[in-house]
Amino acid sequence: MKLILLGAPGAGKGTQAEIISNKLNIPTISTGAIIRESIKSGSEIGKKVKSIIESGNLVSDEIVIEIIENRLKEDDCKNGFILDGFPRTVAQADALEELGIKIDVVASIEVSDEDIIKRLSGRRECANCRATYHIENLPSKKGDICDKCDGKLIRRADDEPETIKNRLSVYHEQTAVLKDYYAKKGNLKLVCGTNPIDQITNDIIGTLEK
Repeated sequence: MKLILLGAPGAGKGTQAEIISNKLNIPTISTGAIIRESIKSGSEIGKKVKSIIESGNLVSDEIVIEIIENRLKEDDCKNGFILDGFPRTVAQADALEELGIKIDVVASIEVSDEDIIKRLSGRRECANCRATYHIENLPSKKGDICDKCDGKLIRRADDEPETIKNRLSVYHEQTAVLKDYYAKKGNLKLVCGTNPIDQITNDIIGTLEK
């Protein structure tokens, strides 16, 4: 089963990808996770990517496509995979097809911009162990201190309200058009992203069974 999860930043793609990955025993391919590792490593490409992300822009197609192509060649992808955060542009979608990869279902998790801004601006991350929290939905019992390691909780640069608005603008301009792209191919499914997490999971898995 080859699944793509679409949706604005903060729509819940990562959460659903992890749950579905465990249920179906297929890997999640997250460009975001791979890119964050490169940033953490302090490599030259990591430094370049960090600057791009913190300004609210997207990493170039060339870099992302190379990352994805190499990852999909690994053995654990033979029985299927979930793509989270790729493709983000029509050019990337075309590149995926050129690699000879047939996608079974493209599930778009639908959440309003207003809800996205509220979700993301409330996220906090431990500066030490990287544990994640939310000031409303998953607050630390110690306020602005991490429950796990007592590190200071911070707001990531790409979760600043103005950066979020910029990210949403980029999403609508470059990524939302993918819904039309895949609708024309007949494999797009829309899923309400404001439902409870388990219901969203069931809705996505339901589209895979039809």
